[in-house]
Amino acid sequence: MTKGGPSRRGEPMRLADMPLHDPFVVADRERRTYHLYTSNVPSVSGVDGTGTMVYRSPDLRDWTRPVVVFRTAAQEGIWATDGAWAPEVHAWEGRYYLFTTLHDENRPLPVPAPNQWGVPFRTPTHMRGTITAVSDSLLGPFTVLDPSRPVPPEHLMTLDGTLYVDPSGQPWMVYAHEWLQTIDGTMEAVRLAPDLSRTVGDPVYLFKASDAPWTAEQIPAGVPHQLAPYVTDGPQLYRTPDGSLLMLWSTYEKNTAGGDGTVSGGYVQTYAVSRSGELTGPWRQHRPLVRDDSGHGMLFHTFDGRLMMILHRPFENARGKLYEMELRGHELSVLRRREDLDGGG
Repeated sequence: MTKGGPSRRGEPMRLADMPLHDPFVVADRERRTYHLYTSNVPSVSGVDGTGTMVYRSPDLRDWTRPVVVFRTAAQEGIWATDGAWAPEVHAWEGRYYLFTTLHDENRPLPVPAPNQWGVPFRTPTHMRGTITAVSDSLLGPFTVLDPSRPVPPEHLMTLDGTLYVDPSGQPWMVYAHEWLQTIDGTMEAVRLAPDLSRTVGDPVYLFKASDAPWTAEQIPAGVPHQLAPYVTDGPQLYRTPDGSLLMLWSTYEKNTAGGDGTVSGGYVQTYAVSRSGELTGPWRQHRPLVRDDSGHGMLFHTFDGRLMMILHRPFENARGKLYEMELRGHELSVLRRREDLDGGG
């Protein structure tokens, strides 16, 4: 096998060879196997259609060819068949629940009113949101719980829903409300029913992308940076040893390109902390953990107890990158990049 090239069937795959956007790892201690979920890539899985596939490994270095665990085409009456972005699998009440984002460009949403700066919305929006599906196995097949609609309110354009269970045992879905509807993207949360199939009550606002002060610090004075989108992507919640609540999330770091005031920037992996330990915050934003067109990361523990973060880089034609992490109280930092596992690059 050559670095960055496809492996022959029967040979283990390496992260450098594996198409991997929005990676999510489940460490199955009973079977001493890491399960790495991502959107289905038919040329790799050998299965056509939109869905979710999973790679497996005993050591984070050598991986099996992926198995498809969810297909939208197999879900009777499902409201959307495109996307299947950002799949996550969570253990809950003795079963496994898949969260993944679908969308339907043929189901437009009403155009929002102009934002707080009076800027009209020109980009059409359509139905997009996270569904939940259930299985008795990490290898599926997963069956959608409510095929008629996404879990968050369907008039909102949302993505990247993740599971959070508060100290009282109440499950929540935390998701990103798309900048396409808000310009300044937000993180929001909504309570879930015990079977995770539907919401209970109204969404709760957590924070907005521009709350991270560094997002616009490279933009010169006088440039109307509020006219450019502020993106929220990829929330994942983690309880720290000191009782704080940490949220990994991704956005774009802004700067100006050329002399016309155009705002652009690169994808970054960052995080926020709720020192109160409450989902409602207040949330304090921290500086990015990883730049270089990297993001949508998540934290997990290895079988020998190390805290690891996996993310994808670059945004296009993404591959998984692994980092050994350190927590000091509620402060998260990168100890080292694990190029021995992810193949460098």
